[in-house]
Amino acid sequence: MFKWKSKEQLRQLLCELVQVQSVSGSQAEKEFPDIVVNKLSELVYFKENPGHLNRTYLSDGRSFINALVKKSPDTKKTIVLISHFDVVDVQDYGKWKQYAFDPEKLTEQFNSIKNELPEAVRLDMESGNWLFGRGTMDMKCGLVLHMSIVEQATFGEYDGNILLLTVPDEEVNSEGMRAAVPKLVELSEEHHLEYTTILNSEPMFSNFPGDKNNYFYTGSIGKALPGFLCYGKETHVGEPFGGLNANYMASVITAEMELNTDFCEKVDEEITPPPTNLIYRDLKTEYSTQISHRAVTLFNLFLFERSMTDVVSLLQQKAIKVANEIEQSYMNKASKYSQHTEFTPQQLKVKVMTYEEIYEYALEKYGEEKVEGLLSNRDSEKDDRKRTIDLVDQLAALCNELAPMIVIFFAPPFYPAISSGKNGLISNLVNELKQYTHETFNMEFTIQNYFAGISDLSYVGLNYENSSIASLINNMPVWDKGYSLPIGDMKKLNVPVLNIGPVGRDPHKWTERLDADFAFETLVGLLDLTIEKLFAAHYEVNEQIVSK
Repeated sequence: MFKWKSKEQLRQLLCELVQVQSVSGSQAEKEFPDIVVNKLSELVYFKENPGHLNRTYLSDGRSFINALVKKSPDTKKTIVLISHFDVVDVQDYGKWKQYAFDPEKLTEQFNSIKNELPEAVRLDMESGNWLFGRGTMDMKCGLVLHMSIVEQATFGEYDGNILLLTVPDEEVNSEGMRAAVPKLVELSEEHHLEYTTILNSEPMFSNFPGDKNNYFYTGSIGKALPGFLCYGKETHVGEPFGGLNANYMASVITAEMELNTDFCEKVDEEITPPPTNLIYRDLKTEYSTQISHRAVTLFNLFLFERSMTDVVSLLQQKAIKVANEIEQSYMNKASKYSQHTEFTPQQLKVKVMTYEEIYEYALEKYGEEKVEGLLSNRDSEKDDRKRTIDLVDQLAALCNELAPMIVIFFAPPFYPAISSGKNGLISNLVNELKQYTHETFNMEFTIQNYFAGISDLSYVGLNYENSSIASLINNMPVWDKGYSLPIGDMKKLNVPVLNIGPVGRDPHKWTERLDADFAFETLVGLLDLTIEKLFAAHYEVNEQIVSK
């Protein structure tokens, strides 16, 4: 009767979906929804209710899918299942690349050379439970389990509505989820849905190398991408003290920011990893004997509860510290050099400005028409990071009388931190599940406020004050120029979140693998129980409200 319920059926479905090579930005990513829609269309429920299975296209031809199964026409309570179907590239597989999307063959190949594999991988291989391949854990297994839940819902097995949402582009800019948030609001209004929980099934992520702990997540970590545009002073290499090399400026900033624990946040026993550099670039386009006077450096910055206003303030503090170091170092070296020449060192002053500040300066000096004309005439086909850097660079060049300077800005993507750890419904549920897994499976689970792998859960609510989000928007040059968040709809949703997913290892590595036994046996029952308890808790809350 069921197509996707037994361990064997689920494993087969996963292998089918993994074989579709839906790397972010590829043609296969555009085609992947065809497979899911076709499979869901075979279910009797969607043959009878074709309007409940929809595909929404993005401007570039990619699309996301929503599939709604209503318990009855009048049922409002709804659990939303979210997943993504894009995966990262497979260049890291080397000689195994041809098998990267064929889990059974890749697992067989690795098994034949298991003694040559890294020890941790070999030990997993010898247990016999693991399935290798790109996307097995991150996160097509989650989608497979959600499709199984949808199928069960069509047979009336849950006491409420199930809404599946699966999107592209989670691995890059989350364009799929950002476009899907307004659709979730639209669906709630169209079908009179009351979202009780948004449930993701991203795999468990290790908190450190060799971490074998199991986790329930009641939220998802936030992420910003702050950058520093260093605009020095041009000069010939034969007269280096006549200018200031931007590569040197950027190197001092990078040294200050890299792994700086001042940016770490701690909530309960969880701590954000420190920032690390993602882009470091000289902005000269050709070789010459002119020093590099424009350079840029960008950092991954994880967030829990810190406001964006406080983030900007901390970035300013670090940039001012760096500016002082550059000034002092320059004078020390110039003074030593002057001992051998008639050169008289000149005092150097490095300004620190936010993008918002230099934009306001440019408006006042050059007028809105010139500034907006400059910023709007940029190549929209470029990567969002490149477009952002280009816009800051152009504005700094317009205001080069301010140089030398350091300009602080943000580039996409931005993931707001979200957590339902203090929500009574979610808190009670995960504690019950923790006890259940201990008693039933002798498995210990740790409850975490934040999923550390970054996820689309970030966009189903927004807890930032308007002033805080303004600190991001006003310092992100491409905001509303090709990148934005559906802030109004995010605030409308504001639904409790939960992530319960499979055990996996080595995401984004050639050894990516899935514990198939846990995924297709233990986790199946655990997700069923989760949904059952969420719907039951919804009834209890409503009954308490009525009795009052």
